[in-house]
Amino acid sequence: MTPSRRGEIPSQALRRAALSAVLVVAALATVGCRLDMQDQPKYEPLEKSTFWPDGSSARPLPAHTVARGQLHADTVYYTGFGPDEKPVAKIPMKVTEKTLERGRDDFNTFCSPCHDRAGTGQGMVVRRGYKQPPTYHQDRLRKAPDGYFFDVITHGFGQMPSYAAQVQVRDRWAIVAYIRALQLSQHAPLSSLTPEEQREARATGTLPEELTDTTIEPSPGGWPPATPPTEAAPDAESPNR
Repeated sequence: MTPSRRGEIPSQALRRAALSAVLVVAALATVGCRLDMQDQPKYEPLEKSTFWPDGSSARPLPAHTVARGQLHADTVYYTGFGPDEKPVAKIPMKVTEKTLERGRDDFNTFCSPCHDRAGTGQGMVVRRGYKQPPTYHQDRLRKAPDGYFFDVITHGFGQMPSYAAQVQVRDRWAIVAYIRALQLSQHAPLSSLTPEEQREARATGTLPEELTDTTIEPSPGGWPPATPPTEAAPDAESPNR
């Protein structure tokens, strides 16, 4: 073996040893500098801050900030009240057969335990001792505006709790539409039937009192007259839905 060859072997071994030592030191340094996720430099909720002048870590939202999807510009749709701060007479969206079906499903789920499926206030929990709600078929509620029912579903009334957390805005209006359908089913004016149906009804001899159309009757308390759901459907829907 030549002298140059003999000199290369120690040099290569030395380089390998130096590289190994560097890797070991780097590994140890990495372990020593490890930062657990729970030790991140962050503020806990309501934690005091020494950075902000007011001492609070929670910063106020910039003025006029609106969370995505929370721009409730259509006041009537989201509150049931008009510019005059009174419950609106009509449902502020188009009512279709699917709307009524949705309202029926939600009514039977959330409302019928107290109001029963016909809306007479004789639900199962009432039969077990819960306070009885009024029937939907009394004159006061037949003449109440649609916005009144929406407000009660949203905020509750008396023994009834709020259902805003369980029922979305659109579905609350669907329930209102179905309540109107229930009322109409029990108090439909004879004039709403076809001539053939009127003759058949009279032939039975069991006609209830022939009611006039409640949509043109004056209503108590200054409320606008109630509107059957099939007539409470403007073509244009709110752009915020």
